[in-house]
Amino acid sequence: MFDLKGKVAVVTGGGGVLGGSIARSLIEAGVKVALLDIRDENVNNRVAELQEMGGEVLGFVSSVLEMDELKSTRDKILAKWGKVDILVNAAGGNLPGATLSEDQTIFDMKIEDFEKVNDLNMNGTVYPSLVFGEAMAEQKEGSIITISSMATYSAISRVLGYSTAKTAINIFTQWMAMEMATKYSEKIRVNAIAPGFFIGDQNRNVLINPDGSYTERSKKVLARTPMGRFGDIKELNGAVQFLCSEAASFITGVILPVDGGFSSYSGV
Repeated sequence: MFDLKGKVAVVTGGGGVLGGSIARSLIEAGVKVALLDIRDENVNNRVAELQEMGGEVLGFVSSVLEMDELKSTRDKILAKWGKVDILVNAAGGNLPGATLSEDQTIFDMKIEDFEKVNDLNMNGTVYPSLVFGEAMAEQKEGSIITISSMATYSAISRVLGYSTAKTAINIFTQWMAMEMATKYSEKIRVNAIAPGFFIGDQNRNVLINPDGSYTERSKKVLARTPMGRFGDIKELNGAVQFLCSEAASFITGVILPVDGGFSSYSGV
């Protein structure tokens, strides 16, 4: 039920931390992986890493915000491997101007960065889903995974742009799940994972002090996390593989928290 061997996966943002971790786990599961990233160096380094693991890998410098590039990339993948079984939309992120400092208010936010963050996360999920989803529609089967966030469950201070973008992804996930199942095939499923709090390059400065101790923001997060710790990025991989496998054959349109209980706990 959980076997993914022989399947073909596309991972956007494959040169990043999240995309790279998911790509490695898929290679270990016997999946052929085509990874997309906007930077040459990221693509080359990740392809070399995955090939060293013995995996079948293709790498493409391709923007998730350029439909023509995505279509060209899709056609090359289909020419090589003949199908696309899995799409993981791992491309995304935040910008400093769309994140408020502790002494700023919403009126200090840089609108340009707010728009860029929404574009990257929302359209950067919608466009690949449309392009590779079209291949799945012709195949009558496939699995699309989008990346949500704890910032969509309730208001989290300072990250307005990221919150609005990820909330848009939630409804798109549900809408796309409905569309694909009702108009194409019940074997095409669209789901999201909602990561809890993981320490990475983008949030390290707000969670970890220069001396290595936790910031006040970290302490607030951990107080609301029943497991009492931050997650490890590898702990997302099992959820992705489950949602892509036959074990999840009757699951579509869900937003699955992987958060140590954060989303379920009131803090009281």
